[in-house]
Amino acid sequence: MTISMYDASVSVFSARLKSLSNILALAEQNAAERKIDPQVFLTARLAPDMFALTRQVQIATDHAKGAPSRLAGREVPKYEDNEASFAELHARIAKTLDHLATFSAADLEGSEERTIELRLAGREVSMSGLRYLLDAAMPNFYFHVTTAYDILRHNGVPLGKAMFLAR
Repeated sequence: MTISMYDASVSVFSARLKSLSNILALAEQNAAERKIDPQVFLTARLAPDMFALTRQVQIATDHAKGAPSRLAGREVPKYEDNEASFAELHARIAKTLDHLATFSAADLEGSEERTIELRLAGREVSMSGLRYLLDAAMPNFYFHVTTAYDILRHNGVPLGKAMFLAR
């Protein structure tokens, strides 16, 4: 059995973004229940040199919208990165999910061999679509989704692994 580039990308990004949205909703509810200003969570970070929750969500959505766009040869949508509330983060995730819904399996067919050129770590790189998806887009996406989860868990939001894996 083979897995399509669509199933390895769009389907995965969509499922995890839905989970991330649910996790953010739980965090927002938890802040209200504990009478914590939501900004405490939105600006929280795991370490002083790491990005805050809001930026983690922005970067996760950037990878989710960017990977299938590049693989399909489409222009990557640009977002302003100006979200400052849970509502705005939910809207960003919803916008990204809407973008992902515009792709079909046929759009990504053969993209494992497509040459992807982009700037990584301050330098121009070129790689096959498969290497890009597996070695750059997916690891970065999961890193930022996981870090968002970890920030909230670290701040006492009662999350569990099942919430991360839920669809």
